[in-house]
Amino acid sequence: MARIVRGGLIQATLCEPATSSVAKIKQAMNDKHEALLAQAVAKGAQIVCFQELFHGPYFCAEQQTKWYDLVERVPDGPTVKRFSGLAKKHGIALVLPVYEEENTGVYYNTAAVIDADGSYLGKFRKIHIPQVQPGFWEKYYFRPGNLGYPVFKTKFADVGVYICYDRHFPEGARCLGLAGAEIVFNPSATVAGLSEYLWKLEQPAHAVANGYFVGAINRPGWEDPWRIGEFYGQSYFCDPRGKLLCTGTRDTDDVLVVDLDLDLIREVRNTWQFYRDRRPETYGSITAP
Repeated sequence: MARIVRGGLIQATLCEPATSSVAKIKQAMNDKHEALLAQAVAKGAQIVCFQELFHGPYFCAEQQTKWYDLVERVPDGPTVKRFSGLAKKHGIALVLPVYEEENTGVYYNTAAVIDADGSYLGKFRKIHIPQVQPGFWEKYYFRPGNLGYPVFKTKFADVGVYICYDRHFPEGARCLGLAGAEIVFNPSATVAGLSEYLWKLEQPAHAVANGYFVGAINRPGWEDPWRIGEFYGQSYFCDPRGKLLCTGTRDTDDVLVVDLDLDLIREVRNTWQFYRDRRPETYGSITAP
């Protein structure tokens, strides 16, 4: 009997001006995602991932201390608690990318993973923090992740997370596969003119090289007042052969739900023995300073 899991991705435009209070923006975005999650549930989704920093705008477009008010503890903050309750209510697993405060002044770009009974399974902290160009001031807001590449055993599948800029680094993608990930989610906020030519290249390549499914989520549309570029949406799932299973819209909200046949992982790995034929004793230069 095939092992089918119904995966869901949610991309959402900013629904409250970035000039509003942080509390008002956060409330509006959480409300919006609750409504979009209900749509995913209605389509039968079992595992759902939101976009990077879903509870606000992509505030790294500027250096402004007010955005530190967006942080919360994980898992004890209000956003994670709210959506943990919804996970339990609907019987679904959730990946929630939020701005985390570990201690006063110690902040991370984090994704909390919630199981279908509402229990907190753990978190991934974004490993690679970019300073690509003006408009991506992430080093001003986040410390590099320090939890490695955990894989979370949800009710439906073993899930890994890789956040936005992380996707440019194949080493972590391989670590997630070695740790047993069946689905790797990459919640992102990335703009046209910078990374779009890589969007449907890198992550299907990770899926093929590691024999797992990838769920790639990107913000859609423009965010004022910064307008650092067009968040080009086009969220998608791809399978272990690199085939795109669905693709979201470019500039609007979208809820993607698709069946993932996890038996395909074993079929692909039996054909392409990339794990069996690894030569880790030759890879030392990869981790050299």
